[in-house]
Amino acid sequence: MYLHGTSRINEQGNLEIGGCDTVELVKQFGTPLYIYDESLIESKCRQFQDAFKETGLRYQVAYASKAFACIEQYRLIDREGLCLDVVSGGELYTAIQAGFPAERIHFHGNNKTAEEIEMALDAKIGCFVVDNFYELALLQELAEERDVMVDILLRVTPGVEAHTHEYVMTGQEDSKFGFDIQSKQANTAIEISLQSPNLTLLGIHSHIGSQIFEPVGFVHAISILMTFLNEVRKELNFTARILNVGGGFGIRYTEEDEPISIFEQIDSISSIIRRECKEKKYPLPEIWIEPGRSIVGEAGTTLYTIGATKNIPSIRKYVSVDGGMTDNIRPALYGSKYEAMIANHVESKETEVVSIAGKCCETGDMLIWDCELPLVQKGDILAVSCTGAYGYSMANNYNRLRRPAVVFVKNGEARVVVQRESYEDLIRNDVVYVENSSIK
Repeated sequence: MYLHGTSRINEQGNLEIGGCDTVELVKQFGTPLYIYDESLIESKCRQFQDAFKETGLRYQVAYASKAFACIEQYRLIDREGLCLDVVSGGELYTAIQAGFPAERIHFHGNNKTAEEIEMALDAKIGCFVVDNFYELALLQELAEERDVMVDILLRVTPGVEAHTHEYVMTGQEDSKFGFDIQSKQANTAIEISLQSPNLTLLGIHSHIGSQIFEPVGFVHAISILMTFLNEVRKELNFTARILNVGGGFGIRYTEEDEPISIFEQIDSISSIIRRECKEKKYPLPEIWIEPGRSIVGEAGTTLYTIGATKNIPSIRKYVSVDGGMTDNIRPALYGSKYEAMIANHVESKETEVVSIAGKCCETGDMLIWDCELPLVQKGDILAVSCTGAYGYSMANNYNRLRRPAVVFVKNGEARVVVQRESYEDLIRNDVVYVENSSIK
């Protein structure tokens, strides 16, 4: 398993993260357990900002919190000076409870409810990324009721398909997201926005996909976006102050993945924007991006305890852990691949090839197929790397399993930022009916 961030093998032969021995972490907090390398998250935040500073462009980096959200994570993002991208009332509420500055919050989503929009308006967030005509009208109506002006971006689809798994492609024409450029929906949306008395149109937003390794997709999309903006400037006398090119920067999950550096990605994006603006004599807009996975993905490691094994001669050995698709649904949902190691005896010489099975009552609950590990024993601790994005945030209670705890580690100290769910938590919202009355 590749060692990311502060991860290392200590003198005891155990995996250590953030100066904390993972064996001791398991003794203290149990398994399954999400571990986050706080220093690595901070480093990623600073790399994006430093990369932009080298370009000389005006910019904003907004953390895409759908990758991983909790109060302490939002506080970390605030300390690093990033903005925040939320996509639901729940993420917005968490941000408010974390004390995140509302003016640095951007609200996304393809079906924001009136309740969610009202919460955001009352909080005075910095910007709405409007996704469709329904939302455009609803936002104008609710802003007018409150007699407030609202800053917006329009999400547009440039017709570019990123080279990634089809379920996480979001920039092509056939997408549930955004106003289509090809059919002129985006032109109409800009015209309506400019005529809406309570909306201030700042620019446009585009997101072409996720886990993108090369800048080619961004370059092509930006060329289309700048051509569109140049046409709109001539037709509607609108000049965008902001161009948001989204996120989707890839990370290394396994040796098959070869992402380029953050600095290379930002340099490529800034270079094509400068070139396009120069060719079209278009004023350089402020550039916004929305990294999520690339900030937290590699910082997360999930620890499990190994239990049952099943050896099918000449076919496969299954090794079961005390978690699975309830704490990491990506392998079942996307076919995602991960690396792993035995955290309590990393450097054993004898190895075997096994497949890691989750404990859910589903044949498809498999975390890793055909993984080479030291000889596995009951009670060993399995560490799966790069689970920081879309692990906890997509966790669920299938089979009434409890969501794991989340622990941040840094400089030899560990702190719980999300408590492990209890069995009482599982039935907290159940309603029991007794003699024609309800007891909650």
